[in-house]
Amino acid sequence: QPQLVESGGGLVQPGGSLRLSCSASGFTASGFSLDVYTMSWFRQALGKERVAVSCIRGADIVTNYADSVEGRFTISRDVAKNTVYMRMSELKPEDSAVYYCAARFLRCAKRVNGMSYWGGGTLVTVSS
Repeated sequence: QPQLVESGGGLVQPGGSLRLSCSASGFTASGFSLDVYTMSWFRQALGKERVAVSCIRGADIVTNYADSVEGRFTISRDVAKNTVYMRMSELKPEDSAVYYCAARFLRCAKRVNGMSYWGGGTLVTVSS
């Protein structure tokens, strides 16, 4: 059973940094190795829709979807560890949200209903 588990969220002051992690397991049960899945980060602020932030295909092909995080958030992937990261810096209160990791077969997409698997999310709160 494919599974995604996020970690690394928490309370941080404005201007601070966090690194989110998403650990993937069980993907061989889908019939395909994790390597053929793209990995994305989405976020959902309180009372708002879930939106795509960034996606990575393979080890280093990145698509960024959120202009508001350009230059501050960086997605990366450690293929050997089956883990995807989101390095977040210069955090702002408006970055507060539940951050979700998602997997999609072959191609990146920003549609929420286009994802194959989801993690349970990790809460990031940016506040002084």
